[in-house]
Amino acid sequence: MTYWHRGPMAAFDLETTGVDVEADRIVSAAVMNLDGAAEPEGHEWLVDPGVEIPVEASAVHGITTERARAEGGPRHLATEQIVGCLAELVRAGAVVVGHNVPFDLTLLDRECRRYALVPLLDRLGDAPLHVIDTRVLDTHALPYRKRPSETQGARQLITLAQVYGLPWDEDEAHGSTYDALMSARIAYRIGQLAHMPRRYWPNHIKTFRRPRFHELRDLDRAELHALQIRLAAEQAAGLERHFRKTDPTAAVDRSWPFRPWAADTESKGVPA
Repeated sequence: MTYWHRGPMAAFDLETTGVDVEADRIVSAAVMNLDGAAEPEGHEWLVDPGVEIPVEASAVHGITTERARAEGGPRHLATEQIVGCLAELVRAGAVVVGHNVPFDLTLLDRECRRYALVPLLDRLGDAPLHVIDTRVLDTHALPYRKRPSETQGARQLITLAQVYGLPWDEDEAHGSTYDALMSARIAYRIGQLAHMPRRYWPNHIKTFRRPRFHELRDLDRAELHALQIRLAAEQAAGLERHFRKTDPTAAVDRSWPFRPWAADTESKGVPA
């Protein structure tokens, strides 16, 4: 058996104009090939999204509308290259790795549909899409870990880097390449802990309440993918119950790793 944290990975991340997968656009993207070589290989794209980049989004990833227009590639061409690169790695046997993967995969899917491009799933032929989502795995492995501060969430990428002993460079963070590679490194650390006797865990990991790394042990990538579908749905249901304490109508999507495509979303965000 090849354990899920070993073997080729396609680390994937998008930076965008916002958080609405149906309407927002790609601003930058990275697809990194990690196959055990000394240095990861891959591509990064800067994209002109064709719309204004809100100040709030620029504050996160540092890319302004002016820079995207001056330096970014055409959005339809960039989208084709991004999805094509990701599909090529998946067909070669790589697992897609990211943090909060449904956001990135769904937004990429919507961009493909917006520009009449073939979506990722339709490019894979008989190759299965296997995904590793560090947010889902961390939430399951350390379910009772609290947020480190009022301003830093328990499941943010920076928090996971700190928990799993990885150095964090704030100047590089929130760039698509940096975040993609950090997600892959976190996934590998979680896999190591899952297959390591507890007595060898770092001391700070031992202090967390009721860790469940052992439930991620001895799985291949297909088994882990299937498990994450169930875990993501359970986690979404728990979050929905929490939200309904203050909003009885709150609803949290349970789908993973893609959010469903509805025909009436096709008209959203269509470029002029």
